[in-house]
Amino acid sequence: MEVQIGNRLANVELISKEGNKVVIKIDEKVYDIDFVMAENGVCSILTGDGKSYNAELKRSDDGRSYLVNTHFNTYPVEIIDSQAKYLRNRKKGESGELQDHIASPMPGKVVKILVNEGDRVKAGTSVIVVEAMKMQSDYKVTADCIIKSILVSENEVIDGNQTLIQLAPDPDAKAE
Repeated sequence: MEVQIGNRLANVELISKEGNKVVIKIDEKVYDIDFVMAENGVCSILTGDGKSYNAELKRSDDGRSYLVNTHFNTYPVEIIDSQAKYLRNRKKGESGELQDHIASPMPGKVVKILVNEGDRVKAGTSVIVVEAMKMQSDYKVTADCIIKSILVSENEVIDGNQTLIQLAPDPDAKAE
């Protein structure tokens, strides 16, 4: 998953977890830490090289954004999962133009295909469910369209940015 800390975007991967012992990879560097979370949102972090840190985590209502307070600084932190990344990429094309395909921004597995080739679908309709990093995401179309072709099957393992479904404009859709 991606985590945005202030203006920095980091790739974070959980490698293993056993009790309080956690091994994570941030970008290309691996960290072996001991992580203890208290009930009031304060956590204690002890790194493999003996450094100790305390932080207070304040979670927003959406559950994806936090304010992390340390002794000296406060950092806004946002967890960017595959759905958020997909929506961010889709918003780039929302200036009235029809998207011509659905693609997953990261590798994963097709869980369910919700449409058939030739189906007419309305804007906002979920067309495919993909699981990536143990999270399922529904991918939706941004405009009325026709399912031109489905290039994957259920349970298929997919690559990041692989085209999953091709779309075509619906000639019968009413322009607003």
